[in-house]
Amino acid sequence: MTTWEDVVRLASELPEVEASTWYRTPALKVAGKGFARLRTEAEGGLVVLCGHDEKAALLDSGDAAFFTTPHYDGHGMVIVDLDRVDVDQLRELLEEAWRLRAPRRLLT
Repeated sequence: MTTWEDVVRLASELPEVEASTWYRTPALKVAGKGFARLRTEAEGGLVVLCGHDEKAALLDSGDAAFFTTPHYDGHGMVIVDLDRVDVDQLRELLEEAWRLRAPRRLLT
């Protein structure tokens, strides 16, 4: 089972990541911009920023680690079930989300 602490540890491998809050929940930010947040809603999960195509691919994959709710329809965000996600895949998702929010000076 992946915990919030594991998520923070994975994301902290990326430059200038800070653990913070976003919508009053634990979150990860780079340059003050959120790219992942822990949900406190009944379904739980970790909301991760992604492109619309990536979201569609993850949801279409049938992998139970990825889901969404109507609240996120039309948004480039997918919900990750931390109990089911592969850690390497989570690392990749966090890195891609970070890249979407990081300032150009941090991208290499």
